[in-house]
Amino acid sequence: MTIPLSSSSNLNRRCARFSAACFRCFVAAALTTVTISKLEAQVPNLPAYLDHTNLLVLRDAAGREVPIQNEADWAVRRAHIVASFEKVAGKFPGGERRVPLDLKIGASTDEGAFTRLQISYAVEPGDRATAWLLLPKGIRPNERRAGVLALHQTTKIGKDEPAGIGGLTNLNYGKELAQRGHVVLCPDYHRYGERTVDPYKMGWDSATMKGIWDHMRAVDVLASRPEVDAKRIVAIGHSLGGHNSIFVALFDDRIKAVVSSCGYNAFPNYYEGQIAGWSHDGYMPRLKNIYHLDLKAVPFDWPELVAAIAPRGLFTNAPKRDDNFSLQGVKVCEQSARPVYDLFGAGKKLVYVHPDAPHDFPPEVRQQAYQFLESQMQKD
Repeated sequence: MTIPLSSSSNLNRRCARFSAACFRCFVAAALTTVTISKLEAQVPNLPAYLDHTNLLVLRDAAGREVPIQNEADWAVRRAHIVASFEKVAGKFPGGERRVPLDLKIGASTDEGAFTRLQISYAVEPGDRATAWLLLPKGIRPNERRAGVLALHQTTKIGKDEPAGIGGLTNLNYGKELAQRGHVVLCPDYHRYGERTVDPYKMGWDSATMKGIWDHMRAVDVLASRPEVDAKRIVAIGHSLGGHNSIFVALFDDRIKAVVSSCGYNAFPNYYEGQIAGWSHDGYMPRLKNIYHLDLKAVPFDWPELVAAIAPRGLFTNAPKRDDNFSLQGVKVCEQSARPVYDLFGAGKKLVYVHPDAPHDFPPEVRQQAYQFLESQMQKD
């Protein structure tokens, strides 16, 4: 299965291709003539963006700025965002970790409106993922349904919670989406459920990047299924799953829309800027080991990741009483990303709701989220 976005070297080439055309248009008046060879070096020699909330501006390695005026301009800034994220999470792998899925199907359970299949599949050499595949009943021959990647929160039971086998009822969103007729894949994150994988022993620079790779392989599984329309795949998650859904969408443009529940806020608003919680071995240790938890040194922030999803749909559940991700920091992300969505004419695809609730995914908000996803699943 071919994965659409590969290593950062491919990003560099993409950046150069965009740059050859668009830099001459919008930088010429402000910057000296830029050669393609210099542009090819621009992503490896990233300009520093000290303000991670002012997104409609582009900088070169010398710190000179020009406004972003169109989608091609934004593509260059987006390449900078992705490369900056890779400096912290590690390089996105190329083909060296790609192996055949070797999908294996185990036990089958009748859940009324759908059948729950226990599956496993290869994600890279020496590692297999475990997941529940939820197949709605009544799919006609040759019919293709939308596919949903349902990512769980931090919980020992992993995939069982979104699949509705255990855990919190408010987080059984995989089960509920399958009951609505969608094909749903609920994988175990590599530290939970049936999986106990040490990403660092496997050569990864962060658990986060390992998770991105694993979740892209989960999208491969959905895309390979005869019941799934590969052009209508979306992602949903709460807490750990809330930010992992955005992380994977950053690298996989097959994901057409994302629902993130209680998943993020801007770093300065995360426990008043104390970002150690993002730096342990379950996330990105370089935040501490290389950047020393210094927000002035960290090369990316959440407003940029949110904007990088544009123009695809993003629905964010940000409760008023979330003690993990303060509402103020979520609003910073929204205010920063909205001009980028507006640049694409996609402002209606960026949706935020703020229920009077703690770190939770209340029933009425889930219904709004499902309706949002279904609006984004429509065939082109």
